[in-house]
Amino acid sequence: MAKESRSLRVGITHGDINGIGYEVIMKALMPEGMTDLCTPVVFGSPAVASYYKKSCGLEEFKPRIISDASKAEPGQINFVDINAGELRIEPGQPTADGGRAALMALDKAVEALRNQEIDVLVTAPINKEAMKLAGFPFPGHTEYLQENLADGQQALMVLCREGGPRVALVTIHIPLSEVSAAVTTEAVADKLRGLHHTLRKDFAIERPKIAVLSLNPHAGDGGVIGSEEMDVITPAIEEVYAKKILAFGPYAADGFFGSGAYKKFDAVLAMYHDQGLAPFKMLALEDGVNYTASLPFIRTSPDHGTGYDIVNQGVADPSSMRAAIYAAIDIFRRRRTYYRSKANPLKKQYVDRSGDRTTLDLTKETTD
Repeated sequence: MAKESRSLRVGITHGDINGIGYEVIMKALMPEGMTDLCTPVVFGSPAVASYYKKSCGLEEFKPRIISDASKAEPGQINFVDINAGELRIEPGQPTADGGRAALMALDKAVEALRNQEIDVLVTAPINKEAMKLAGFPFPGHTEYLQENLADGQQALMVLCREGGPRVALVTIHIPLSEVSAAVTTEAVADKLRGLHHTLRKDFAIERPKIAVLSLNPHAGDGGVIGSEEMDVITPAIEEVYAKKILAFGPYAADGFFGSGAYKKFDAVLAMYHDQGLAPFKMLALEDGVNYTASLPFIRTSPDHGTGYDIVNQGVADPSSMRAAIYAAIDIFRRRRTYYRSKANPLKKQYVDRSGDRTTLDLTKETTD
């Protein structure tokens, strides 16, 4: 990785205090060299961190406690005290205290992101039941971030792994019974445009190829077991293809992943949560990352949950958390390079066959 003029400040929220968040955060940050790569800024409770340091045998984790992110120093693991007060720790249980502490860390980190006190955000897993107990009105991180950071844009959930695959979703955290109504031509086309743009801007793929999955088994079998492929999804593909977005399909999900066809594409657009995430997590193994695309800011997270079943055992794998930190840094750099390449472009000149000098104005993109 290229050397930064200053160390990139990576904000990390502690997530659910009754899950494996602290264990994977501490394990991910402790390897020698991590503070050379970035300046970690953890948002959480020193008391809870101390508890998990002891219970997971991670006593060597020694962060620098600070009152706010603006006081973070390079070369150290900085820990912002969110001042959550007394918290009852109940490992493996969804509780109101767990949800409240997760929300406090998230709110404080988002404020720091807006104030440019951190450069990117990495979130440890939360539990939706615990968040509901704490009065959290959103289904998950993605919807919260869209409400608080999107500036009118539609957030796009993209599951990614270094070297692929990349899987994005049309619908996210809604009941399966509501998916069909939510999969509209407008929604599919909008997600395809957003995915195309993020592949170019955030993943440096100039001409990305996107596979679009069907909604029904066997892609509807010509309308025998569903007409959404013909009536909704295909028109969306044709709409964006006419605008030079290389989208293909719809493909039946089982054969598409089972045959390895996903390897021929830069990304896949799935219609609903489990259709995309189940095969992705099988393929990504331990280092998958959840990326919230189409926002002005960069947020990643591990692709796993709170791990209630293994909390306090010291066996949680930090690979996905570490991959999420690396991905946030890489995406930040690629996006910066993309915008720099588009800023104040020169007019391209050439000499035509008649010998007359002609100027072409290439200051506007035509494929986004």
